[in-house]
Amino acid sequence: MKPLKITVIGGGSSYTPELVEGILKRYDELPVKTLYLLDIEEGREKLDIVVNLAKRMVKREKRNIDVVATLNRIEAIRDADFILTQIRVGGLKSRAKDEQIPLAHGAIGQETTGAGGFSKALRTIPVVLDICKDIEKYAENAWLINFTNPAGLVTEAVQKHSKVKVLGLCNVPINMRHNLAGILEVDSSRVKLDIIGLNHLIWGTEVYLDGIACKEVVIDRLCSGASVNMKNIPDLKWDATFLRALNMIPCPYHRYYYMKSEMLANELEHRDRTRAVEVMAIERELFKTYADETLDVKPPALEKRGGAYYSDAAIALISAIYNDKQEEHVVNVANQGTIPSLAKEAVIEVNCVVGKEGARPTYNSEVSSEIHGWIHSVKAYEQLTIEAAVNRDYGKALNALYVHPLINSVTQAKAILDELIVAHREYLEGFNKL
Repeated sequence: MKPLKITVIGGGSSYTPELVEGILKRYDELPVKTLYLLDIEEGREKLDIVVNLAKRMVKREKRNIDVVATLNRIEAIRDADFILTQIRVGGLKSRAKDEQIPLAHGAIGQETTGAGGFSKALRTIPVVLDICKDIEKYAENAWLINFTNPAGLVTEAVQKHSKVKVLGLCNVPINMRHNLAGILEVDSSRVKLDIIGLNHLIWGTEVYLDGIACKEVVIDRLCSGASVNMKNIPDLKWDATFLRALNMIPCPYHRYYYMKSEMLANELEHRDRTRAVEVMAIERELFKTYADETLDVKPPALEKRGGAYYSDAAIALISAIYNDKQEEHVVNVANQGTIPSLAKEAVIEVNCVVGKEGARPTYNSEVSSEIHGWIHSVKAYEQLTIEAAVNRDYGKALNALYVHPLINSVTQAKAILDELIVAHREYLEGFNKL
């Protein structure tokens, strides 16, 4: 098998040990020779800590993988086979602003959804597209696996504005499958979940246990208090009547849509300690742990960070492409008629068969009326946000934000947008008022 070069952009992330663990687990089917971990100057200290841990993990497993730390993007990208992006433009301090500013104006403040996700997208899309220029030039055959949030939105921007081969990835679907396995009290390998929607706006249309449909059993248990959730989302319980009427499995992020008032009240109650503040504290402890020279495995504390099963999803996806497995994965991919009422180029999150040519959706029908409107309104927001980010267009930005279902009025949208532009002026230069 051809030795592989994998590059992680944002290599100093606390998530990286997850990826290293995944590479080591699948080494027999994925012959990684070189692992480049790339970061920026501001992240040098964290990068050095992560690289040293990664080297100890590789040594423990006696694998012949060269782990290379670099701040040189071209060096990292050149001749790479697979490139993963897991960047946070502006760091956790910017995330904190994305969470706090909307709250100050009576709107939900969340990292990837609503005004917070919008702000993150405006900062992130230009940076990712700039990275894609280097991929086109120095690694034209590479696959880009985008984990950078908002993952679907960023993936669509790459598809529209570059020639890079890209699939978007999120760990919500695999978390849902593991949660459902817990509810059914079985190993997750026995559970399959059919998914359709957009990134962080997906519905489970059917659940299978050993190939037998069992959605009604899962809904019954959810109505009795069982939970499908993520570390970063308050575990508000679903109304049983609503769940039975919906007749689908909502993803954890649906709480922001279906329980908008309750989630806003919860966030306002904890506004001095948003998730960004919690993550800062978690990361301080994580990097102290990573720096321990006796540590040579991924520490259990990483699960608090919210990236559980990321390595399973990311490295399994890479292996499916490299080995042409024709294996099912849930990814962010161009619609291409999967949902007939959506534009073909619109990126959706859906079960796909994955092989060396990429991902082919397995779903092929119009979505039900219960979820049709949500998908179309959020997709309109995403497409307007991409236009705004690429063209630095204030008008498109304002329309994008107002279209989002979590925003209540144009007045609220404009107040949030104007404050975000000032707060992130370093990254949003050029977004001048009309």
